[in-house]
Order: sequence, then C-alpha cells, then structure tokens
Amino acid sequence: MQQQQKGQQQIATERQSKLLEKIKMFKDSNLDKMNKFNKLFGANPLDPVMKDAHQELDRMQGVLEGKQKNDKPMKKLDLHQQLADEVHKKEEEKKKQKAARKKELGIVDNVALTQGDKVAVISDEDAPHLQPHFPPLPPHTMSVELFGEKIITDTLSHNKPTMAGIIAILQRFLQNLHQFLKDHRDSKAPTVINEYFALVTKYLVPLEEAYRDKPVFPIREDGSIFMSLGAYRDHLLGETLRQAFKNAASPDKLFVGAVVQNCFGIDVTCRTGVEVKGQDEHGRPITKISDREPDVNGIEQFCDDPEYTKYCDSGQIRALYVNETESNGPTTARYFASKLWGGETYFLQADAHLRFAPEWDRLYTEEAKAAKSYPKAVLSAYPPGFSEGDPPYKGGTVGTRLCTCAFSTSDVEHHIIRINTGGTCGENANAPTQIAYIAAGFFFARAEFLTDVPFDPFLPWCFMGEEIALSLRAWTNGWDIYAPRKNLIAHQYRPGRMGLPKFWENTGRVFGRPGPGFNTQLQSISLKRVKYMVGYKDTTKEALEDLGHSVVLTDFQHYGPGETRTMDEFLEHVNIDIEKENCGNIKWCNKCLMD
Repeated sequence: MQQQQKGQQQIATERQSKLLEKIKMFKDSNLDKMNKFNKLFGANPLDPVMKDAHQELDRMQGVLEGKQKNDKPMKKLDLHQQLADEVHKKEEEKKKQKAARKKELGIVDNVALTQGDKVAVISDEDAPHLQPHFPPLPPHTMSVELFGEKIITDTLSHNKPTMAGIIAILQRFLQNLHQFLKDHRDSKAPTVINEYFALVTKYLVPLEEAYRDKPVFPIREDGSIFMSLGAYRDHLLGETLRQAFKNAASPDKLFVGAVVQNCFGIDVTCRTGVEVKGQDEHGRPITKISDREPDVNGIEQFCDDPEYTKYCDSGQIRALYVNETESNGPTTARYFASKLWGGETYFLQADAHLRFAPEWDRLYTEEAKAAKSYPKAVLSAYPPGFSEGDPPYKGGTVGTRLCTCAFSTSDVEHHIIRINTGGTCGENANAPTQIAYIAAGFFFARAEFLTDVPFDPFLPWCFMGEEIALSLRAWTNGWDIYAPRKNLIAHQYRPGRMGLPKFWENTGRVFGRPGPGFNTQLQSISLKRVKYMVGYKDTTKEALEDLGHSVVLTDFQHYGPGETRTMDEFLEHVNIDIEKENCGNIKWCNKCLMD
C-alpha cells in the first residue's frame, strides 16, 4: 500500500512540475496580449483557462499531501486550444451584444453617434473610413493585430485611408522609436537628431506624401468639431473630456483625438516632477523627484463613466497611447493628434486641462462665421486660468488679444520669438477683429486648415517656437487670425511649484543624462528649423551646412511659409525686425483696427 502511494506521489510530483512549467511559459507568452482584450470583452479570456489549469495543480497537490488518490485519469490540458476557444466565445458574446444594441437603436451596419437620448447616424457610405472601428481602450491595443497589415497598405498605397490605418502607421513609428531610443542612449545630440529625422522619413513621410495638398478624408459639412488634445501625464484629461461633452450644445457632433503620453510603468519606474518639499535655512526651496504609481488614464476615466460611455462606443473618442519614454514634446504630440482628424467640419486644438462654458461649441462656430475672412479665419487666444475646486466655468469675459512678442533672452530658448497678449477691444465689438498670432494651446478653424498648414513631424524635443511658426505659416497661406470676443474655455496654467512632470525630465532619463540639459541640446538643433523659416541672420542655409545641421531642412518646402503671402510681408504685418531681433508695437492689433 505504501509502495503504491509512493508511486502515485512520484507521478503527481512529475506531473505537477511539468504542468507548472507549462503554465508559466503559456502565461508569460499570452498575458500581455490577453490583458489588452480585458476592456474589449469585459473579462480576461486567460482567466478561465488558468482556473482550469490550477484546478489540476490543486489535485496533484492533494495527491502529494495524501489527501486524495491519484486514481482519476490525468486531465489533458491543451492550454493554447482552450484559450483560442475562450477568445472565440468572448468574441461571439461581444458580437451578440453589439447586434442587440444596434437593434435597440434601430440601425444596421453604420456608425451610431449619440444625441442625448436619441441617436444621430453617420452611415458607412458617408464615412467608410470610420470602419473598422478602432477602440479607445485598452491602452496599447495594436491596430495591426486587430485588423492585419492590409489596414496600412490600403491607407498608404490604395487611396483607401481609414482611421484604423492611420493609427496603425503611427503605432509602427512609435514601436521603432522605442528601439531607436535604446540604441541611441549614449549618442550625442547631433547624431540623435540626424537619426530621428531618418526615422520620421522612413515611417511617417509616406503617409504625408500619400495625402499631400489634399484632405486625408472628405470634409463633412455637418457642423462637426474635432478637438485635438495632446496630454502629457495629465491628471485632468478625463475631467476635460467630461466638461467638453457636458457643456456642448451638440455633443453628438464632437469628436476627440487624444494623444495620451503617460507613464504606464512599462519597463520603467514612474517618477514625479520636481516637487518643492520645503525651504532650507536660507529660504531656498528644497526640491525632490520621487517614485510614484503609474499615471491615471483619462480616457479610461471618461469611457468608464456611465454618462459618457456612449461617446466611446460610437467612435467619437480616438486615442493614441504613447509611453512617456517615447514622448518628445508638444509639437510631436500635436502632429500625432492632427492625424486623428476624421473628416469633421472644424478643427480645434487645445491643451488637456480645460474647463468649458455652456454651449461653447455653438458659440465658437458662430464666432468663426462672424469673422470677415471666414472660411479662412482662425480664432485664437490665451484662455483665462482656473484652479481645481473653482465653481463651474460660465465664460463670457472679454477675450485676450495676441498682439505682442519678444525675442527670448533665455539660454534654453535660443532667442526664439515668444508671443504674448496686448490690448482689448471692450465688450461691445460688432464682430471679431484680427490679431497677429496663433496660440498653440487654443485655436479654432475650419478643417481645410489641416491641408493648407499641415502639422510638421520634424520638430522633436521643442517646447518653444511652435507658435511663431504656426502663425507665420497660417498667415502666408492666406488665413487671417482673429481673437474671439468672449472667453468660452478656461485653462489650468501650471507653474513649476505644482511639481508636475515635464517631458524634458523624461528626455534626460531616457538618454541617461538626468535633468533638462540634454533636451536643451536637442531643442537647440530642432529650433534651427523654425529660425530658418523666420529668417534669423545666423541660421541661413549656408550656416546650417557649416554647422553640420542641414538635416533640419528635411522636407522644409512642405512645412515652411505659404505662397499666398510672403514671409517678408508677414514680418512687416506684425512689425518684427529680425536683423535687430526686435518686436515693435502692432497698432492695428492693439487698437482692434483690422476686421
């Protein structure tokens, strides 16, 4: 009897050992992939498979402890087949749920857009590029894994662009950027810039060339608005989305493209920004950077809110997830976000920490149409500030006017032109009047702007310079810039004392050179692209060649001044003297004289 029990225990030990190894290998190879299905299916398909395997392990343990006999035949576990069956089961359940929802709404084979308790519908015939629907959750779901390589080739080569195809192209670039950053951790700044431009040329320029001088998708004349949001580790993204939809007059016509640059805790330990912890004996601030939990996902906050889930299900929320390690500044994030535009009538670019006044969408649309230069009119301003805990934002204060500038004296900013506010027009202006500059943190225009002034993929690691470049390019392409008469959004301004993470701190960590110094070196090279555009005397083509920085002029002809008006005319228009590096008074702007 004892001999028989020993034999059973030996068999159980061998069986348990082999099963443990099998389970570990299976779980390691499938866990990440199955976690991506968690949000799509509502439960991880891996869970029941693991439960079955662990039940068999428990039985083996019972034999080893003498609590039960090993007289049952060993259960054959084909984990891969079980997982495939479970995934198929979940997919079928999801299809049935989706079909039931469509039947409930009275629609078939289309994209449903919610409108209060009703449903507005955009048919597949009107917007085929919105199918297949790419889900905004879970993070890092790969478009190619869901839809195959054809989604890319159709978009690039067959003039059949889809939103899923655009996202797949951007994701492929980010995958290669991840490896690029590892390979160039110890490289010097010029090498990093040269190789980064080569990476953009290989993976992003084909998309640019495929739709040069034309909209990627047909522009719908339905009054819809696309809101471009670049969110860097932003804890207010979810609330910004709630506020935007809650206060919109037509939430069914609001679409969002969010670039979520978060620390997800993948391969790295998340860190805070530079936090002030107190003062030393001389009254100077004591600062510290600490470890912290992965960032909250604002898209998940919004989509999990029962009041707003419908907007995620309907395809009105488009998200591109970027690991913090691949983030290289607002200019790149805004380039990515602009690619998530899907044919909407209007384009709005903003930051991801905002509050909105009631019916802000209707009022901005009416304000744009009231501008004399409409449809080639851009509304822009620096919004008023708010603090968390403030009462609901009502709007209605007099809008700011971007009428002044200055050449920066900061060593970090390399004499780049910085814009600022000027005079006001009072509360009784009959129509919006023109201003000199566009603020990158808020502007509103018809979507043709994206064709005339496409976002530049060749401005990595830049924090300053985008506003003067955007203003010059828009105006020389025939777009006039206007100040909205009333403020309809508020912005959380974020001084350093708030201790929030900054992308240049991440740059230092990625390249093994803590602090902002290496980002400053990279920015100094990228900014030469903007300085060349504006006409700085020390940044001529010959000077760039002598410095070995001519790479910054890659594809410049597509992202430089337009041909409707000249660069010299722009500088005269805004009273900038490049030779003397001086910004003069712009009387017509400060006095509200140009309609």
